[in-house]
Amino acid sequence: MNQTAFSRQSLKLDVAAETERILYFMRETVHHTFRRQGGVVGISGGIDSSVCLALAVQAFGPERVVGILLPEKESSPDSAMLAHKLADRFGVQTITENISSALDGFSCYARRDEAIRRVIPEYQPGWAMKIVLPTNLLEQQTLNIFRVIVTSPDGQQFNKRLPLSEYLTIVAASNFKQRGRMSLLYFHAEARNYVVVGTPNKNERDLGFFVKWGDGGADIFPIGHLYKTQVFQLAEYHDVPLEIRQRTPTTDTYPGGQTQEEFFYRIPFDLLDTIWYGYEHD
Repeated sequence: MNQTAFSRQSLKLDVAAETERILYFMRETVHHTFRRQGGVVGISGGIDSSVCLALAVQAFGPERVVGILLPEKESSPDSAMLAHKLADRFGVQTITENISSALDGFSCYARRDEAIRRVIPEYQPGWAMKIVLPTNLLEQQTLNIFRVIVTSPDGQQFNKRLPLSEYLTIVAASNFKQRGRMSLLYFHAEARNYVVVGTPNKNERDLGFFVKWGDGGADIFPIGHLYKTQVFQLAEYHDVPLEIRQRTPTTDTYPGGQTQEEFFYRIPFDLLDTIWYGYEHD
């Protein structure tokens, strides 16, 4: 590789050619390997699921794609609004499955809240909460140690370092959300002889930002080889609604509102992807 030519532009795709390559892979895998007729996609109003839905529609036709909305009581209202706008743009049927009662059955919220109260006794169910890492990865010599931030309805905020046991418990309980969603995606896929279209990108799959047997469990991964910044290129090419392309990537897991950067990556995607690309290509 000519190192003098290396720059952020190295990540620029030939989006038309890449789209054709992905569509060929999807059709061959779904029709000939799995012998299925179409696909279901869990849509959340995020960039990754939106691009996967757009690709599935082109691969199988809108009549053979179903967009599944899987909200729960702590989901952002924006997620459903944007998911419906996406489905309207591409002409696909949607089904909404609220998983709150299933999560209650697994004691998802109760297990998580109990762990939080061991750190912040004042915390009450229904308060905003999130767990975050230190910011400015390249500017500060800080360790990857999580903190929990909770905010009361009157705006009082508590911010404390998470001991390992409480951190693990909060994550383990929260992962019921992704695993519950995947179970319902497989129900709707199997009821139609479809596949589950996985939405993780390269950053999530290769760096481990997914839930095993949750969003990491699917039949095909159309964008699993693409850096996050490349997914945005495909989103523009396929005319994904602008509101989705401009939305800050979020896990939509914790009720305090949380970006993927503050929860896991710690640096912006354009910088992360450029460094990673350079590393992989010497």
